[in-house]
Amino acid sequence: MKYTYLGKTGLKVSRLCLGTMNFGPSTEEKEAFKIMDAALDAGVNFFDTANVYGGNEHRGWTEEIIGRWFAQGGGRREKVVLATKVYGNMEHPIVDPNEQGGLSAYKIRRHLEGSLRRLQTDHIELYQMHHVDRNVSWDELWNAFQTHQNQGKIGYVGASNFAGRDLVKAQYEAEKRGLLGLVSEQHKYSLLCRLPELEVLPAAEEHGIGVIAWSPLDGGVLGGNLNPKEGSRTARQTERLEKLRPQLEQFSKLCKELGESEATVALAWTLVHPAMTAPIIGPRTLEQFEQTLRVVEVELSEDVLARLDEIFPGPGGEAPRAYAW
Repeated sequence: MKYTYLGKTGLKVSRLCLGTMNFGPSTEEKEAFKIMDAALDAGVNFFDTANVYGGNEHRGWTEEIIGRWFAQGGGRREKVVLATKVYGNMEHPIVDPNEQGGLSAYKIRRHLEGSLRRLQTDHIELYQMHHVDRNVSWDELWNAFQTHQNQGKIGYVGASNFAGRDLVKAQYEAEKRGLLGLVSEQHKYSLLCRLPELEVLPAAEEHGIGVIAWSPLDGGVLGGNLNPKEGSRTARQTERLEKLRPQLEQFSKLCKELGESEATVALAWTLVHPAMTAPIIGPRTLEQFEQTLRVVEVELSEDVLARLDEIFPGPGGEAPRAYAW
């Protein structure tokens, strides 16, 4: 496994981040335990989850599974750089309006306590805002996070789904207070979703924010399965797949020439951008996890990158060059 620093911190994380969203709803606990054990054995030390993972009927389920895995001991907790998130509602928003999606000092405290309890730990290395909430001030947010950092409950603060301007604003407000600020931004990024190259990735790189790519396979579309089983996709998903088929067939042909799977190439491509810390891999089975480990060994040549640009054109570079010059 290869490692890099998380943003501008001295914390080293693996260049693959284990996503756990499938644990519970799609992956039973026993299999999830096997995947997490295999991750540690392979040197993957960066685990990502969220307080809402588990589905509407059992929010928090995924954190509970990870907590029971930690409880087995054997140094599991000590070996993991743990990341979770806050924003979504956990209880019944109709009863308590403060449980609706959003951020506040009140909500951060309550949800942090819930995550710590479910995860059976006393601290979280990376606590991430799952979405931006422009209705709350940075005075409130940075004061709240600083309180929990001073208590030792969280190590670093990260973001997810922030626009470039939100990242810059967060760092500006943190610097005014003498704080480290955001160390990471978890953002949707893949060969089929390259808009972050306009603003988000440049802003993150300039401000020392490590980027963690979510959905780097675009929900499996870039995984090479051009003919999924009947009934495995919705009508809308099937329509999108057919629309993308010409590109995906070219992509499959290129991957065959390289002797690599589509998933491997798509994940390796995300690691090329200098702002990228790690893509999130979300295996449902141990076999799927093991198939992703080769990603960090793959180096894509300039010629291959140029061909990928032809198949999956990006926005044309950073703003404003992409559209003004």
